[in-house]
Amino acid sequence: MKAKYFRYLLEFKRPSGTSRGVLHEKETFILEIEENGRTGTGECAVFRGLSFDDRPDYEEKLQWLCENIDQDYLCLKDELKEFPSIWFGYEQAVLNLKYGEHLYFPSKFTEGKSSIVINGLIWMGGIQYMEEQIREKLEKGFHCIKLKIGVDWESEHKILQKLREKFSKDVLELRVDANGGFNREEAETVLQQLADLHVHSIEQPIKAGNWNDMAFLCTQTLTPIALDEELIGITDPVEKRNLLEIIKPQYIILKPALVGGFAGSDEWISLAEEQKIGWWITSALESNIGLNAIAQYTFTKKNPMPQGLGTGSLFVNNFESSLELNNELLWFKTRKEK
Repeated sequence: MKAKYFRYLLEFKRPSGTSRGVLHEKETFILEIEENGRTGTGECAVFRGLSFDDRPDYEEKLQWLCENIDQDYLCLKDELKEFPSIWFGYEQAVLNLKYGEHLYFPSKFTEGKSSIVINGLIWMGGIQYMEEQIREKLEKGFHCIKLKIGVDWESEHKILQKLREKFSKDVLELRVDANGGFNREEAETVLQQLADLHVHSIEQPIKAGNWNDMAFLCTQTLTPIALDEELIGITDPVEKRNLLEIIKPQYIILKPALVGGFAGSDEWISLAEEQKIGWWITSALESNIGLNAIAQYTFTKKNPMPQGLGTGSLFVNNFESSLELNNELLWFKTRKEK
């Protein structure tokens, strides 16, 4: 078996605003494994500034994987435990090598017989820009939209109020993502305001690592809290269980590239379900390669909630997509359609 990788820079069609600033490009790495004339492709979707494995020795470890690709699965998993995005790419490449074409998890989804409901994502920006995005998502038939908040809460709150005046909670599900943009005192106020608007949930209201403050908020809140960044960097199963038992969140959000790939996501899901904690899966600005694999994995988990999957449409230089969006439904393009 042989392996190689190459670096790829995805360019945004329009700079995308987050609580960490405006993104113009997204770096990623593509891993290819070859064996007996077959090729398997995966994406090592590191997220600079957010990934646990955003380290100076990242490419060194990726090169190590290529040179040791024949090692035992468990040995590789242990060696790469601090490099979740590299492990994620390895998992994809191995699965793709096995199934061929654009397949990772064959199912009714990849046969074009079933789809995945996703939420519409509204990026941060001026009120007019955010309202334009919302109008576009509603016209396309989305029943669940997620807004990035935490930059200008006063303006963001007004947008949410306007939305609720037009659409009741039975018609439109609203989710918000703060990316740790508030302190505990601010979060208490925001959580009450969100409850008044019947918002479904808020992701990561305060910065990760403040377990006691987060636990307090999860106990007191009328707006369900979903942990996101809080999960990043926690690789030990005992520590994962400890986090969930202490904080007791209403939901957790899984980004495979950031939490140890499919194996890491499976572990979090199992622990969450033991404690009656809800969950859903979200992409993290992967290219169409990683996004395709995440979508196929997500379908196999049979979660009926709207999932937070992207559509690959953010970038001007993305790879060919195996996915297509019809209203709020994400479909896999069958071979015949391609």
